[in-house]
Amino acid sequence: MDKQWKCSVCGYLHPGKHPPDVCPQCGASMYQFILYAPLPPELERRLREAFAGEASAHVRNLAFARRADQDGHPAVARLFRAVAMAEKVHADEYLKFLEGVVGPTEENLRRAFESELKAKQEIYPDLVKEAFHLGREDVAWSFIRSRDVEARHAQLYKDALAALVNERPMEYQVCTVCGYVFTGQPPDECPICKSGRDKFHPVP
Repeated sequence: MDKQWKCSVCGYLHPGKHPPDVCPQCGASMYQFILYAPLPPELERRLREAFAGEASAHVRNLAFARRADQDGHPAVARLFRAVAMAEKVHADEYLKFLEGVVGPTEENLRRAFESELKAKQEIYPDLVKEAFHLGREDVAWSFIRSRDVEARHAQLYKDALAALVNERPMEYQVCTVCGYVFTGQPPDECPICKSGRDKFHPVP
């Protein structure tokens, strides 16, 4: 019985023992095809772990690159950025196997909205409480800032769902200190961490 292969770029389904060399619909390479079949639960768990590890390595290497630049080692910084980019390629590779993680845009917005609410209401309260209990108020306040920013993210996703229907263009500015996202021109002061306007970065 022939297998079914799905192009992870356009969704084209191809029957056969092997995927095509290129997708006849969008031109993607054979490596963009995945077997159109449910993953065994254990393998799905491993893929999620691998994705989380690669995504974490991507962010960590970017931080290493910034420090290398500060320390006057541009060649090392460039290496860290190169490896960070490679880790992102790996993370994207694993993500395509996790069916349902990335869906239609409207569904993605709804799921992102629910995820932000869950972080604010269920995850961060325990983290804040534990950090205070362990005598690390600096960590607790870091969690609090993140919690408050998650609420803002949830509102932005909700607004974006409405904008999607009306096709309204949105412009965003991100606070590089705490992650607060502002629509339009940035404020003089971040409402969460009180950083100045110069700490906001426009999103292209």
